[in-house]
Amino acid sequence: MNENACCGGSSGAEERVTRDDVRDFYSKAALATQDNLCCPAPYDEKDLAHIPAEVRNISYGCGSPVNRAGLRPGEVLTDLGSGGGIDCFIAAQLVGATGQVYGIDMTDEMLAKARTNAAIVAENLGYSNVFFKKGFLEQIPLEDETADVVTSNCVINLSVDKPAVFREIRRILKSRGRFVISDIISDRPVPREMRKNRELWGECASGALTLTEFFEACTLAGFHGFTVNKDYLWKEIEGIKFYSYTLSGHKAPAAEASCCSSLTATYIGPFNSVNCNGVIFPIGIAVDIDEPTAELLHALPYAGLFQIVDSEEESPASDSCCG
Repeated sequence: MNENACCGGSSGAEERVTRDDVRDFYSKAALATQDNLCCPAPYDEKDLAHIPAEVRNISYGCGSPVNRAGLRPGEVLTDLGSGGGIDCFIAAQLVGATGQVYGIDMTDEMLAKARTNAAIVAENLGYSNVFFKKGFLEQIPLEDETADVVTSNCVINLSVDKPAVFREIRRILKSRGRFVISDIISDRPVPREMRKNRELWGECASGALTLTEFFEACTLAGFHGFTVNKDYLWKEIEGIKFYSYTLSGHKAPAAEASCCSSLTATYIGPFNSVNCNGVIFPIGIAVDIDEPTAELLHALPYAGLFQIVDSEEESPASDSCCG
């Protein structure tokens, strides 16, 4: 709800809800504050000092993902459905003058507001590192492997082709890049008739996914290392509860050929098992892995959760298929 991206949902939604419906919905929201779009997720005032009040008044998110993204100076962030630009402007300060921030939105009215205020933010910060582009979530106007981080704030729900959105997020992320998404998640599947409701779709309700549906789509797109934060109950409609969540995942590096490996990894908890890039690791059980997987497990979000052993190092006299 932070903007007006090209969004939608599952079976039957395309019959009634379209990208144009969403664009019209948020074009009006850019011109006047829409109280029914505002979730109870206030921003930290210390993050807003350099941002004009006009931007705050047209921000319709369910909780900024930016402060949970672990941004570092020099990183490149892309915010999908950037709306008036509030999350981009917060990120601009965190990535600093050596970093870059791209805001993607499809609504002309929101883009005009964001670009106008970007000049004010640049003056307040003393540098300009935010760029707004018109585009769709399913066709992000950026080159492959552009971003270290992709964020969105109550926007993925709006897409009518969510699998395409996740594929695009993976495409523009660098190897080992990450997404951090704040969005509304339903506690059970939204029925077909509710998905046809344009108003509820624009409010990020009828296009909501369940947690299982969300991570199934992410996994199919090639993400791993998921984390989940359940923030609050937003509303209940027809017995379905809609919660605000912040969800993250990582893009695995491209697999590299390896003649063999003497490595094993043992997951040490805290869960019963974890799934890393399609490999299941039960707690306390050594699993054979290759070198790319070992490298993956040494990095976030897995660092410290695995004991990795190289039997070749422990038994230097043993034969090795790798010579």
